[in-house]
Amino acid sequence: MATEIFIGDPARFLDGKALASYVGMIPREYSSGKRAATRRAQQTGKSVPAISLVRGAAHAVRRDPELQRFYRRKVVQKGFAKARVAAARKLGIRLWIMLRDQIDYTEFCRRGLARQS
Repeated sequence: MATEIFIGDPARFLDGKALASYVGMIPREYSSGKRAATRRAQQTGKSVPAISLVRGAAHAVRRDPELQRFYRRKVVQKGFAKARVAAARKLGIRLWIMLRDQIDYTEFCRRGLARQS
């Protein structure tokens, strides 16, 4: 319910990455000439949906094997906190797809398995 209140119509976002940026889960980039650096995710944005996605990701990582593999890989690469935000960002993109196509999570997972085979 909180996602529908804060996100609203999914058609106003071009893609799932635009939703993740709106919520504030995209890392900042500082570039100048040949130098490019990324910093932590933005602190601006909508905090309630971001917190909801992070909490939802913590639960989804335990239930979804694909998301669990992604999370474990990110824990090894980046650490626990960044892995949790990365999983929440991925969950936000999945949420946008589900709202756009008006499907539930089990249907989303079924479509993903059908696409892989």
